[in-house]
Amino acid sequence: MRAFSRSLLFFLSVWILSADQRPNILFCISDDQSYAHTGANGDPVVKTPAFDRVAREGIRFTQAFCDAPTCGPSRSAILTGQPIWRLEEAGNLWSTLPKKFITYPEALAQAGYSVGFTGKAWSPGRLSAGGRDTNPAGMEFDNRKLKPPFKWIRNTDYAANFDDFLAQVKEGQPFCFWLGTSEPHRAYERGAGKRTGKDEANVIVPGIFPDNFIVRNDILDYFVEVEYFDKMVVRAIDSLEKLGQLDNTIVVVTSDHGMPFPRAKASLYDAGTHVPLAIRWPKGIRKPGRVSQALVNLSDLGPTFLQAAGISVPKMMTGKGLADIFKDKTKIVRESAFIAMERHAGCREGGKGYPCRAIRTKDYLYIRNFDPGRWPAGSPERKHCVRHIRYGEVDPSPTKTVMMDDPKYSKFANLAFGKRPAEELYRISDDQYQLRNHADQSEFEEILSQLRKRLHQHLTKTGDPRLTGKPALWDYYPFYRAPKFPGWKVDPMPTSFNP
Repeated sequence: MRAFSRSLLFFLSVWILSADQRPNILFCISDDQSYAHTGANGDPVVKTPAFDRVAREGIRFTQAFCDAPTCGPSRSAILTGQPIWRLEEAGNLWSTLPKKFITYPEALAQAGYSVGFTGKAWSPGRLSAGGRDTNPAGMEFDNRKLKPPFKWIRNTDYAANFDDFLAQVKEGQPFCFWLGTSEPHRAYERGAGKRTGKDEANVIVPGIFPDNFIVRNDILDYFVEVEYFDKMVVRAIDSLEKLGQLDNTIVVVTSDHGMPFPRAKASLYDAGTHVPLAIRWPKGIRKPGRVSQALVNLSDLGPTFLQAAGISVPKMMTGKGLADIFKDKTKIVRESAFIAMERHAGCREGGKGYPCRAIRTKDYLYIRNFDPGRWPAGSPERKHCVRHIRYGEVDPSPTKTVMMDDPKYSKFANLAFGKRPAEELYRISDDQYQLRNHADQSEFEEILSQLRKRLHQHLTKTGDPRLTGKPALWDYYPFYRAPKFPGWKVDPMPTSFNP
């Protein structure tokens, strides 16, 4: 009996020690920030000391991609560790996240973690429609406010709310916190960039936009909000450091998808899907200071957190944890990322989306557009858009306006707003902004066939209704946002479905 008691005490002491040493998690996510726009990733104007520090002291990922270039679906994929085509209604913006899909914060909470969030977590939509009564990112901390430096910046003091969360964590209890800003989502205060001393002459204008004064200053105003997010991360890291918790915390800094500009957000091109990602965890990352060129999706993060906490990853999570990269197992190769989109802002007749899928490799981007007869950026007619604007999938902006209204920029407008073929193929090495489609060129026939096959095999294996023949219902799911004018509605769910 004594031997049994000693064994039980030993087991409990090991378990408690293990629990105390489980890593904390601080997940910092901006809202609409492209890969290029951090200091560590090479931008000469924007200042991001928090991201740069995490990259310098951890791992900087050069080939990280969101699962969907639209807020709610991307966040659903991050939380559930699954691509959006497996998440039913959650594949759409302004929808819901059905309760049957397990999220990593819920799994951590069940294992004893203190779990919370501030700012923008899962959003936007109506969680109650999916059977949830709380945000899947955890308990909300939102009491602390501040006066924003510019108009349209949210008054939430994200870092102070993180401090409030830390104050309620029990001694020795591991924690998981989601710090999600609403920045740099539009709108922006005009001229904010100039007023902070930024020079438009130094802006690198992506080749998908006209290079003029209006666009350069629009980008500067966007940079102001990128920097605002980063300052909040600086303060959150400082709080961890003061508490002596920083080195036992997995700190992740990323974005849900790319910048809110034409042919970026709500598109499968790199400007919309290629995101910044840096992870710091001294106790778990071998050879910190590395740069990883592995192709990863943000849905890989949920399984990563669970594995680090010693929790079994639920079978429904198809994301691949990053433990191999943390341990610097260079023989394990990650050769592709997969991206998808269904309905974004509801800007086509009947509330239809733009169904498309993509495979991104180191050298190529292949896109399959399932209904090329639809307008990819939304209808040019206001009456078909829930926001009552032309090409309503693209947020209103000075850049969008000048591209739509100035005839000399018709080339850019067609790229951003025009209809697209069923297949697109771009060679990344000599076409950074994916301007030249090679899908119909004979010299690319073999690589086109290979990528088409790899994409279709992956989608079939992971149960995408667009490939398996099961009902693909995204065009008919409810849209949980009040339309801005009478008459707009989603087409009713068909009584029978012929794929």
